[in-house]
Amino acid sequence: MNRDHWESIHALKQDQVSWYQDRPTLALDFIRACELHPGATALDAGSGASRMVEALLELGLKVTVADIAQSALDRVRERLGDRAGEVAFLRADLAKDELPAAAFDLWHDRAVFHFLTEPADRAAYLATMTRSLRPGGFAVLACFAPDGPKKCSGLPVRRYDAAGLEVELGPGFELLDEGRESHATPFSTTQAFTVTRFRRT
Repeated sequence: MNRDHWESIHALKQDQVSWYQDRPTLALDFIRACELHPGATALDAGSGASRMVEALLELGLKVTVADIAQSALDRVRERLGDRAGEVAFLRADLAKDELPAAAFDLWHDRAVFHFLTEPADRAAYLATMTRSLRPGGFAVLACFAPDGPKKCSGLPVRRYDAAGLEVELGPGFELLDEGRESHATPFSTTQAFTVTRFRRT
């Protein structure tokens, strides 16, 4: 992941990035299905300027937002205002930087994993996710579907169905739910996403 590239994308485009959602939909339904207790810990991986953080706070979760771009984290902090004190902000490249072990009950990723086109980067990311999730914790992942875009933000991506993500995550994760989302972009186009829910076994 190129930190300078993503700093530029978030600083210049702000909410006008193709994957932006004003309100999370299917992924949030899957998160509710986890039935996490109030005070459970959640990481929004590659949060960007997403409003998922507000939705997670509404569920009573203790939230960490992580992104490679400080400009994205700053925008979230500013938007949250007084509530920013309820959130931990982490600037991290999740394919390189280690996170605390067994720190989270939920790992949510919308549109990070599909940018990891190199096997070594995917392996490093998944090692971080596995290490950071408590046994029995949940991973909710949304990636471009097989008929989704081949490139995004000027970069190539890998596209997945649920079976493909199941192979990537390996035997340490159990696939619980899968779905498809046709996402309406800010540019009046649509993108096909695969949305999945896994449990760390």
